[in-house]
Amino acid sequence: MADLNPKSQKIRESLESFGLEGRVLELPQTARTAADAARALGCQLGQIAKSIVFKTKIIGRPVLVIASGSNRIDEEKIARVIGEGVEKAEADFVLEKTGYVIGGVPPLGHREKIQTLIDEDLGQYEEIWAAAGTSHAVFKLTPSELTRMTQGETREVKVSGA
Repeated sequence: MADLNPKSQKIRESLESFGLEGRVLELPQTARTAADAARALGCQLGQIAKSIVFKTKIIGRPVLVIASGSNRIDEEKIARVIGEGVEKAEADFVLEKTGYVIGGVPPLGHREKIQTLIDEDLGQYEEIWAAAGTSHAVFKLTPSELTRMTQGETREVKVSGA
């Protein structure tokens, strides 16, 4: 197997610790957005598990929302679940808290434990794809594997009617 970028290698090792081997795939083209990833993989946009970091407005802690690529996230729904308003995190905050840049943030392997919410719409797919540490790397998993690895809470997070 070809050498992976160090960030993607870290994700491969995290996946292996859960018994999931050989899952990381490096793409020749960017997968920075959910649409880019779906095109590169030939899958539905909804099968892309995009990791978006929010920052709470009072305490300033990170919250990770793993959403279906076809959904927009409703910040009010997130706020109701966690009990505090949120805003999309700035790039520096995302890097500081996760160790990854926007466009490559994986759902696991972060610098610190982050409260995680998982879009209930991901559960409708047999397999989903998530970023593996860079904008050119992804990995395949099932919704139940995602929940097990992240210890995330499955919730309705999308904008109604979206």
